[in-house]
Parts: sequence; structure tokens; C-alpha cells
Amino acid sequence: MSSAHTNTAHDHSTDHHYLNHQSGIWSWLTTKDHKRIGLMYFITIIITFALGGFFALGIRLHLAKFGATPLLDPDTYNKFMTFHGAIMVFMVIIPGIPAFLGNFVLPIQLGAKDVAFPRLNLASYYIFLAGAALAATSMIYNQVDTGWTFYTPYSTSKTSNGVIFLVMGAFTMGFSSILTGLNFIVTTHKLRAPGMTMDRVPLMVWALYSTSIIQILATPILAITLMLIAAEKVIGIGIFDPDLGGDPVLFQHFFWFYSHPAVYIMILPAMGIISELVTAFSRKTIFGYRAIAYSSAAIAALSFMVWGHHMFVSGQSTLAGIIFSIITMFVGVPTAIKLFNWLSTMYRGTISFEAPMLYAIGFMFLFTIGGLTGVFLASTGMDVHFHDTYFVVAHFHYVMVGGTLMALNGGILYWFPKMFGKMTSDLGGRISWVLIFTGFNVTFFPQFVLGAMGMPRRYFDYLPEYTNLNQISTVGSWLIGSGFVVILITLIHGLLKGPKAGDNPWGAKTLEWQTSSPPPHENFIETPTVTAGPYDFR
Repeated sequence: MSSAHTNTAHDHSTDHHYLNHQSGIWSWLTTKDHKRIGLMYFITIIITFALGGFFALGIRLHLAKFGATPLLDPDTYNKFMTFHGAIMVFMVIIPGIPAFLGNFVLPIQLGAKDVAFPRLNLASYYIFLAGAALAATSMIYNQVDTGWTFYTPYSTSKTSNGVIFLVMGAFTMGFSSILTGLNFIVTTHKLRAPGMTMDRVPLMVWALYSTSIIQILATPILAITLMLIAAEKVIGIGIFDPDLGGDPVLFQHFFWFYSHPAVYIMILPAMGIISELVTAFSRKTIFGYRAIAYSSAAIAALSFMVWGHHMFVSGQSTLAGIIFSIITMFVGVPTAIKLFNWLSTMYRGTISFEAPMLYAIGFMFLFTIGGLTGVFLASTGMDVHFHDTYFVVAHFHYVMVGGTLMALNGGILYWFPKMFGKMTSDLGGRISWVLIFTGFNVTFFPQFVLGAMGMPRRYFDYLPEYTNLNQISTVGSWLIGSGFVVILITLIHGLLKGPKAGDNPWGAKTLEWQTSSPPPHENFIETPTVTAGPYDFR
């Protein structure tokens, strides 16, 4: 991809860029610059991730049974489970890539000065922050033990009023997700640089665009469902609670109609990052550009048709189960298209195994395991055995953590030079990858075995024969935690003492690498003109 007037940005960036465009904390709190807003999301997500990780390590320490006395009592264990799941899903993984990296990268990759609605973008951040604060209030109550899925009737009749704060926090954060998706769709359609047709749009943008469609169409379903939970809790309207004439299975339909598409809100942007990393570090034009782009749209469409595979044992008909099972299998087709095209891009490429590329390779390995084990859970007969066991826990984490967070780490290391004009330590990135990749497999692979043996998830206690594998899993969890500490230290060291980054340290071809590092306030000194595809390494 080529653009005009790139050299003028180089000289100008020496003393003026978005980080010093205005000074003072107030300039950040009221900024309409998409890059600053993205970094504000990043800081918020780091804090929530640390909190969610604390609960995760507490759960794993308890399940290891290293001492004679349990670390947590049953009530506290249930609360840890609830807070860990709710924080990681609603405050970290769903907003992690779209709200942070998407906000920073998408307008620059399109050659735009900003998103289509800058004020709405800032409002989206504060709505997210308000929702997170509301959810945190439930922790002060310290009585929410429903699990992050808020299943009725327990969440509406058997637990404390603290659940109202948690569900309303998730409800509020949903508005942020909807508005961000709307902003990205309009930006993609209306603010592309001259010459950038849709078949010249970077694959990261295609992934975020497809994600935005899901955010706009699916999130309102969750919002309505959570409002009904709160209303049922407060005034007893009888929608879900069978004691009041409601139907708890209806809640499951509503919840999973959003929550399975939400899986792709988490994973599609990660796939966009992998497309960028694979082509940049293979020094080769992406193989099957259109196939990868259109497969993102196909995944978004299919995501709305498979929610019933979460409910094979919830009382739905055999025919419905068969239909959902077959459609779920079809999701593997566009996903496999992406994987095979990434591998084809790497084939005979000049691969540079720097830290971001290691995270991309780690993503492909872990996500493949997560996807293949999903085939077991999509089979109605096998799901009867695996449902609500640790097999589901392992599958979910291989997809969400092994997929989304591995890609997020790779994306942070890849775009860090563009964000701050500094390079991170490649050694630090490699060490973090080794710790996270190794720790992840040590943590979650034994859980496939535990699930096959019949160990149920969410339980405070378990049979003695599960002890050894649980202890191995706990050791792995601390390796993961150590890896995330290392990558945080690497980022801080790069920010404070890292060497100055060039405008294009990776030799990539997309537009963000043709402006200065860090970019100017409006991204480019002059609007770039696109004359070729985004990955033209010829």
C-alpha cells in the first residue's frame, strides 16, 4: 500500500505528536483523539485484568489443596468464580482488542484523521468506565455468587441484591460496545483514504468491521435480558423464575443468543491481528486476501445461528439439537480458511521469529486445539458427557485466552513502536511468550483429562483422584501470571528506556507504518492516497 506525502510526517514528528499535542490530565480526560481514547481503554483494561487474574489465581490455589485447610470457604469460592468470569468476559476480553487496539489502529489503517464520531467515541469510554464502576460496586456488596452467566432462578430469587449492580454494570458496558461498533462501521464506510476500495482495506479492519456488526445486532439482546433480570429481582415480574410462572430456559435462549456471538466479538479482532502479524513477519503478501476477508463476514453471520449448542441438555428437542450441531460444524469452515491461508502465507516466506510473531504462532496452535475440542462439544452425544465438566473450561480458555489474549499480546508488541515511538525488548517479549505459552498448556490441557474423567466445573471440592492434575494445573496458572508480569515490565521498560523506534521498524505495508512514530494529532500531515493493496511485498 502506498501513500503520498509520507516524508513530511517524519520531520514534523520530532517535536509534535498526539502524545504532546496538549498537556495536562484534563486534556486526556476530555480528548476526542481516537489514539488517546484507545490508550485510556488500555489502562482501564490492565487494571481490570489484574483484578480478574487475582481471582483466577485464588481459585486455582484453592483447588490445588496444598494445605490441610481449604483456602476458601464455599461462599467465597463462588464469589471468586463469579467475579473472575464477569471481569474477564465483560471488562477484558470483549473490549480488549476492539476498544483498545481497534480504536488506535482502525482510523490510521484507513488513512482517516479520526473515527467518524469522536465525541461519541469519548462517551463510549466513559459509559464503559461507568459500567465497570457499577459492576465493582457488587464486589463491595461481596454477595454475588451466581456465576458470570447469571442463570435464573438463582440470580433472581436466591442470591443477594448485589447481583443487580453486576448485571446493570454489564448492561451499561453493553452500550459502550454498541456505540463503538457503530463508530467503526461508519468510519470504515465513510472515511477511507482516496483509492482505498473495500478490497484494499487491511484485514484488521475487515475483522473489526465484522465484529462491529455483531456488537450492534447481538448486544441489545443481552441488554434486554439483563434488564429483565434486574426487574425480576426487584419487582418479581415472573419472566424467568418458575416460582412466579416464568421459564428459566427462556433466559438461557436469550443469554446464549448474545453470548455465542460474543465469542466472535472476542476472537474475530484477534484473527485480524494474526493476519497483520503473519504477513509482516513472513515478508510475504498475504495468501487468499479475499477468502480471509469474506470468512470474517461469514463467521459473523454464522455466529447468530448456533446458540443452541450450549443447551443440548437443557430440554430442547432432539431435532433442534441436531440442527444446531450441524450448523456449529459449519463454523469450522471459515475458521479453517483463515488458518490455512495464514500457513500458506508463511510457506516459503522469510519468517522473522520476533516476539509478535511468536505470539501469532502460539495463537494458531492454541486456537486450533480450542477449535478441534469444540467439535466434541458440538456433537450432541458427546456433549451429554462433557457438559458442565472441566472439558468445557479447557475448551473455552483455549479459545478465549489462548486465542484472544495471545493475539492481544502480539498486537501490543507489534504496534507499541507506533503508539509511543519506542521499541520494546524483544528478549522480554520472548520470555513472556515462553512463560504464557508453557503455563497455559500446563494449566488447561490437564483439564481436558479432568473433564473426560467427569470432574464437574464450578465445584468447591472434588474427588481425591482429581488432586494431582489439579495441582499441575495450579502450577501452570502461576506460570501464566508470571508471563503477564514479564510483558507488563517489558512494556514499562520500553516506554521509559526503550530505544527510539523508526516509522516502520517491522517493514510492514499498511498505512499506519507510513506516518511518524508516534503519529501526529490527525494521523497524517496530508491525506494519503492508496495505489495498491495493503500487503504488497513484491
